[in-house]
Amino acid sequence: MIRLANELDIDDIIKLLDEIREIHHNIRPDLFKDSGYKYNKDELINIINDKNTPIFVYVENNKLLGYAFLKIIDNKNSNVLTPIKTIYIDDLCVTSSYRGNNIGHKLYDYVINYAKEINCYNVTLNVWCGNDKAIKFYESLGLKPQKIGMEMIIKWK
Repeated sequence: MIRLANELDIDDIIKLLDEIREIHHNIRPDLFKDSGYKYNKDELINIINDKNTPIFVYVENNKLLGYAFLKIIDNKNSNVLTPIKTIYIDDLCVTSSYRGNNIGHKLYDYVINYAKEINCYNVTLNVWCGNDKAIKFYESLGLKPQKIGMEMIIKWK
């Protein structure tokens, strides 16, 4: 079952956020710490209660197995961008022991249907270079690169 997250889901969401942090730390230890959380409990409460940042969770047998953090972005007041509404997938995660069971695909399909329901033009996300499994997964869903972030490391610790 996929549903909106609620405050009772926070502890399980934090566990999944840690899985994502670990993946990112392994790819880019120069940017991602080896401990900590992207959001604390208070921040998650605010996100859950904000209609512009829905979190959809995948639950099976009363166990939270995945989530999709979304941000609704409306460009209607932009000076340079066309007035479109976008769903940005801030984070999509399936617990490691259940990856490969089509849960990520189901979450993504749910997001696409939600985006259609609220009249979005597109769905976007970022994925880190080096996260080859995620890149392959998103490509299998039909996503294409929209823009490329580039860097030059000036100082390495």
